[in-house]
Amino acid sequence: MSITDTFDLYGEEIIKAKNNVSVIENFPKTVIVVFSINFCKLFLNKYSTQRIVSLNAGGAELPIYQFEHKGVKMGFFNTILGGAGSAALLEEIIALGAEKILYFGSCGALDKEIAGGRLLVPTAAYRDEGVSYHYVKASDYLEIETAEKLIRILEDMHVPYHRTKTWTTDAFYRETKGNMEKRKEEGCGVVEMECASVMSVGQFRKKEVYQFLYAADCLSGNEWDKRILGNMPEDLRERILLIAMETAIRL
Repeated sequence: MSITDTFDLYGEEIIKAKNNVSVIENFPKTVIVVFSINFCKLFLNKYSTQRIVSLNAGGAELPIYQFEHKGVKMGFFNTILGGAGSAALLEEIIALGAEKILYFGSCGALDKEIAGGRLLVPTAAYRDEGVSYHYVKASDYLEIETAEKLIRILEDMHVPYHRTKTWTTDAFYRETKGNMEKRKEEGCGVVEMECASVMSVGQFRKKEVYQFLYAADCLSGNEWDKRILGNMPEDLRERILLIAMETAIRL
């Protein structure tokens, strides 16, 4: 049986996320999730927070913080990279009581015309990973059901954005030129490692999972262009964080 045949709609899980978390009262219904320690440090330095619970990954404690923005209480979590790990942690966030989860993180541009730091809304994700095949029936692309609502919110806020398909891959060091060209021909403007995975979890669990991306590096060209990867200007980081917070209170 190939991985694309492993979706078991009616099968009960042997291990449930609720068995691995300690439920707390009044857990935030809306949670912002990032993939960057730099964004997490910025958030903790600028906002008053309360550590309410921690998740565990590879022996490391990953705190979830509660904070308030314009009268709305929300959670904030710095997750791990990669589809499998981030999807498992999303399961645990949902088990704790989250209903709406907003992800934002960096991606690689497949088109040199996509400016560094530009916000992008993925509308479909190419499933070059394994997690999504256990949550959604097999297909090449996962259509992102929450994309249009997120787009409406950004437009209402007058935030410039670009909609695009994304290429979700498990294999960071096997992003080949040939595969990149195939994805570009299909309309993928960016590549990242989590979108198809976390979106499939949200759709299966019937929770609202959203994601926007920002272009950090560029893979289109003869050589990899790191651009702002790992060296994002502080004012840009602050602006993206504020957009995420303003978006989250509107979900």
